[in-house]
Amino acid sequence: MTSERGRFDIREFLPTRRRLLTDKKRLGRWGEERCERFLKRKGFKTVTRNFLCKTGELDLVMVDTDGTLVFVEVKTRANEDFGPTESAITYTKKKRMVRAARYFLATHQIEDRPLRFDVVTIVLGEEARPQIRHYENAFVP
Repeated sequence: MTSERGRFDIREFLPTRRRLLTDKKRLGRWGEERCERFLKRKGFKTVTRNFLCKTGELDLVMVDTDGTLVFVEVKTRANEDFGPTESAITYTKKKRMVRAARYFLATHQIEDRPLRFDVVTIVLGEEARPQIRHYENAFVP
Protein backbone atom coordinates (compact mmCIF):
# COMPACT_ATOMS: atom_id res chain seq x y z
CA MET A 1 0.00 0.00 0.00
CA THR A 2 2.87 2.31 0.59
CA SER A 3 6.09 2.54 -1.35
CA GLU A 4 9.55 2.41 0.17
CA ARG A 5 9.40 6.15 0.71
CA GLY A 6 6.18 5.82 2.67
CA ARG A 7 3.95 7.23 -0.08
CA PHE A 8 0.65 5.78 -1.11
CA ASP A 9 0.95 3.81 -4.38
CA ILE A 10 -2.30 4.07 -6.34
CA ARG A 11 -1.14 1.44 -8.88
CA GLU A 12 -1.85 -1.27 -6.33
CA PHE A 13 -5.56 -0.45 -6.48
CA LEU A 14 -5.95 0.02 -10.22
CA PRO A 15 -7.20 -3.10 -11.99
CA THR A 16 -4.42 -4.53 -14.08
CA ARG A 17 -5.10 -6.74 -17.05
CA ARG A 18 -3.65 -9.71 -15.15
CA ARG A 19 -5.91 -9.14 -12.13
CA LEU A 20 -8.96 -8.85 -14.38
CA LEU A 21 -8.10 -12.04 -16.23
CA THR A 22 -7.71 -14.09 -13.04
CA ASP A 23 -10.90 -12.97 -11.27
CA LYS A 24 -14.23 -13.37 -13.12
CA LYS A 25 -16.17 -11.27 -10.61
CA ARG A 26 -13.66 -8.43 -10.84
CA LEU A 27 -13.77 -8.65 -14.63
CA GLY A 28 -17.58 -8.49 -14.54
CA ARG A 29 -17.65 -5.47 -12.23
CA TRP A 30 -15.02 -3.73 -14.34
CA GLY A 31 -17.10 -4.44 -17.46
CA GLU A 32 -20.28 -3.03 -15.91
CA GLU A 33 -18.47 0.14 -14.85
CA ARG A 34 -16.91 0.49 -18.30
CA CYS A 35 -20.30 -0.06 -19.94
CA GLU A 36 -21.97 2.56 -17.77
CA ARG A 37 -19.31 5.14 -18.69
CA PHE A 38 -19.69 4.19 -22.38
CA LEU A 39 -23.46 4.68 -22.31
CA LYS A 40 -23.22 7.92 -20.32
CA ARG A 41 -20.97 9.31 -23.05
CA LYS A 42 -23.82 8.51 -25.45
CA GLY A 43 -26.17 10.60 -23.30
CA PHE A 44 -27.79 7.88 -21.17
CA LYS A 45 -28.56 8.52 -17.51
CA THR A 46 -28.21 5.84 -14.83
CA VAL A 47 -31.33 4.87 -12.87
CA THR A 48 -29.81 1.95 -10.95
CA ARG A 49 -27.07 -0.67 -11.03
CA ASN A 50 -27.30 -4.38 -10.21
CA PHE A 51 -31.02 -4.50 -9.47
CA LEU A 52 -31.65 -7.86 -7.78
CA CYS A 53 -34.93 -9.61 -7.10
CA LYS A 54 -36.03 -13.21 -6.72
CA THR A 55 -36.86 -13.43 -10.42
CA GLY A 56 -33.49 -12.27 -11.76
CA GLU A 57 -30.98 -9.44 -12.05
CA LEU A 58 -30.61 -6.32 -14.16
CA ASP A 59 -27.03 -5.15 -14.59
CA LEU A 60 -27.99 -1.58 -15.45
CA VAL A 61 -31.22 0.35 -15.76
CA MET A 62 -30.74 3.56 -17.70
CA VAL A 63 -32.72 6.23 -19.53
CA ASP A 64 -31.84 7.00 -23.15
CA THR A 65 -31.81 10.55 -24.50
CA ASP A 66 -35.35 10.12 -25.87
CA GLY A 67 -36.70 9.08 -22.44
CA THR A 68 -36.82 5.36 -23.15
CA LEU A 69 -36.18 3.18 -20.09
CA VAL A 70 -33.39 0.77 -21.03
CA PHE A 71 -32.63 -2.51 -19.28
CA VAL A 72 -29.01 -3.35 -20.05
CA GLU A 73 -27.35 -6.74 -19.87
CA VAL A 74 -23.55 -6.50 -19.79
CA LYS A 75 -21.38 -9.44 -20.81
CA THR A 76 -17.64 -9.11 -20.30
CA ARG A 77 -15.14 -11.66 -21.49
CA ALA A 78 -11.36 -11.88 -21.48
CA ASN A 79 -11.44 -13.12 -25.09
CA GLU A 80 -13.73 -14.89 -27.52
CA ASP A 81 -11.73 -18.09 -27.85
CA PHE A 82 -14.76 -20.22 -26.97
CA GLY A 83 -17.30 -18.34 -29.07
CA PRO A 84 -18.82 -14.90 -29.40
CA THR A 85 -19.71 -13.08 -26.20
CA GLU A 86 -23.25 -12.53 -27.50
CA SER A 87 -23.90 -16.29 -27.32
CA ALA A 88 -23.96 -16.00 -23.51
CA ILE A 89 -27.36 -14.25 -23.77
CA THR A 90 -29.49 -17.38 -23.75
CA TYR A 91 -33.26 -17.75 -23.92
CA THR A 92 -33.29 -18.44 -20.16
CA LYS A 93 -31.25 -15.30 -19.45
CA LYS A 94 -33.63 -13.20 -21.56
CA LYS A 95 -36.61 -14.67 -19.70
CA ARG A 96 -35.05 -13.82 -16.32
CA MET A 97 -34.30 -10.28 -17.48
CA VAL A 98 -37.87 -9.77 -18.63
CA ARG A 99 -39.22 -11.03 -15.28
CA ALA A 100 -36.82 -8.78 -13.35
CA ALA A 101 -37.79 -5.82 -15.56
CA ARG A 102 -41.50 -6.43 -14.92
CA TYR A 103 -40.80 -6.55 -11.19
CA PHE A 104 -38.74 -3.35 -11.42
CA LEU A 105 -41.57 -1.59 -13.28
CA ALA A 106 -44.17 -2.79 -10.76
CA THR A 107 -42.16 -1.85 -7.66
CA HIS A 108 -41.36 1.60 -9.05
CA GLN A 109 -44.94 2.10 -10.33
CA ILE A 110 -43.78 2.81 -13.87
CA GLU A 111 -46.48 2.53 -16.53
CA ASP A 112 -46.94 3.71 -20.10
CA ARG A 113 -43.27 4.42 -20.70
CA PRO A 114 -41.28 3.26 -23.70
CA LEU A 115 -38.74 0.59 -22.78
CA ARG A 116 -36.28 -1.72 -24.42
CA PHE A 117 -33.66 -4.37 -23.70
CA ASP A 118 -30.08 -3.65 -24.77
CA VAL A 119 -27.01 -5.86 -24.63
CA VAL A 120 -23.48 -4.53 -24.30
CA THR A 121 -20.55 -6.87 -24.81
CA ILE A 122 -17.02 -6.07 -23.75
CA VAL A 123 -14.05 -8.18 -24.79
CA LEU A 124 -10.81 -7.37 -23.04
CA GLY A 125 -8.70 -9.21 -25.61
CA GLU A 126 -5.01 -8.82 -26.24
CA GLU A 127 -5.23 -5.28 -27.59
CA ALA A 128 -4.64 -2.17 -25.52
CA ARG A 129 -8.29 -1.12 -25.72
CA PRO A 130 -11.24 -3.42 -25.04
CA GLN A 131 -13.86 -3.97 -27.73
CA ILE A 132 -17.27 -2.61 -26.75
CA ARG A 133 -20.34 -3.53 -28.80
CA HIS A 134 -23.77 -2.05 -28.05
CA TYR A 135 -26.87 -3.83 -29.36
CA GLU A 136 -29.87 -1.55 -28.98
CA ASN A 137 -33.22 -3.33 -28.72
CA ALA A 138 -31.32 -6.64 -28.69
CA PHE A 139 -34.48 -8.61 -28.03
CA VAL A 140 -38.20 -8.04 -27.65
CA PRO A 141 -40.08 -9.87 -24.89
